[in-house]
Amino acid sequence: MTRCRVGWGFLVCCLGALVVLGCLLPGGAARAGSPDEMPSSAAQFAGWANLAEADQLRDQGPVTTTLLFTGVIVPARCVQAAIDARGGDVDYPYEEVRKTIQDADLAIGTFNATMSDYPPHTGCVRTFVLVGGSKNADALARAGFDVMSVATNHIKNCGIATCGDRAFFDTLENLRRVSILPVGAGRDLAEALKPVVVTVNGIRFGIVSQGQIEQSAFAGEKKPGIAVLSKENMAAAIAEARKVSDVVIAMPHWGPEDVAWPTWIQRNLAKEIAAARPDLIVGNHTHVVQAVQTIDGVPVFYGLGNFVFDQGLRDHRQGVILLVHFVGQRYAGYQFIPTHVDQDGRVHIADSEEAKEILDRVNGESQKLR
Repeated sequence: MTRCRVGWGFLVCCLGALVVLGCLLPGGAARAGSPDEMPSSAAQFAGWANLAEADQLRDQGPVTTTLLFTGVIVPARCVQAAIDARGGDVDYPYEEVRKTIQDADLAIGTFNATMSDYPPHTGCVRTFVLVGGSKNADALARAGFDVMSVATNHIKNCGIATCGDRAFFDTLENLRRVSILPVGAGRDLAEALKPVVVTVNGIRFGIVSQGQIEQSAFAGEKKPGIAVLSKENMAAAIAEARKVSDVVIAMPHWGPEDVAWPTWIQRNLAKEIAAARPDLIVGNHTHVVQAVQTIDGVPVFYGLGNFVFDQGLRDHRQGVILLVHFVGQRYAGYQFIPTHVDQDGRVHIADSEEAKEILDRVNGESQKLR
């Protein structure tokens, strides 16, 4: 854990963008942002008119802790090429969202590339080899991230026959070097399945992450790699995390690319994960924002889209920053902040028109799950 903050400034709309607010109400109800109470139009989402109500609520009981999650982070390919063209400036992708990330009490990303100085950069070309330099870790730390899910399908990319697992281990080491905790990968399956536990405001938040996309990245009994996503593995990991945590968060890396509607496999896995009783499920991988659902009281966010990547389709350049609030150990609502990423990886808060487009899509897909 690199910092412990309580930030309330994000509860107002920034730069005129439409922000979905799942705000806290006395008694524990969530206003227009609870997955059970999604409005018929994204335009109906609203938050506090001022911060006085937030301050009053904060002073009435346990401390409110805000967790932040992003979509997929891939500083590779055209993003790394743009970094190189700027003389190695790894910070520019996060300039406009840095304060939002830093204002959260705990910031969690999903990293789906490698960070190593061993493989050569690919340049801005179409390739499935997603590699970037080690300094990307420093940029993530300066942006404000504390934890990074690495149970992802490109986390062992290298592109060199002699590489072995070097780029994979470099990635984990570079994250740890800048005090970002990787979760969901390790020297073997047992290590990859272990939770990361971070204490914030006296609450122990346990995070487990597992992936199902790329078998060559899977860890084994004596093989480095990512934690394998399955009903049994997730149930066991959640149970272990529960022993040492007050709040447990499951992060599956799942689903086919390009699809806003969660597949049957995702929906079935979500039910199986929810049955293990985590407090929250936050998925990723699909490169587009997916639906929101509550299953037996467990909030499920199927996918947050792209945060930093170079893909060109409009819906692939869109994502959401997810803010989840806990009052003490109790889940108390969420917010979406819609984002837009340029093909060089620079992230913007979406303007009001595009924000509504993103939120209407999420709302429409979520309505189908009722």
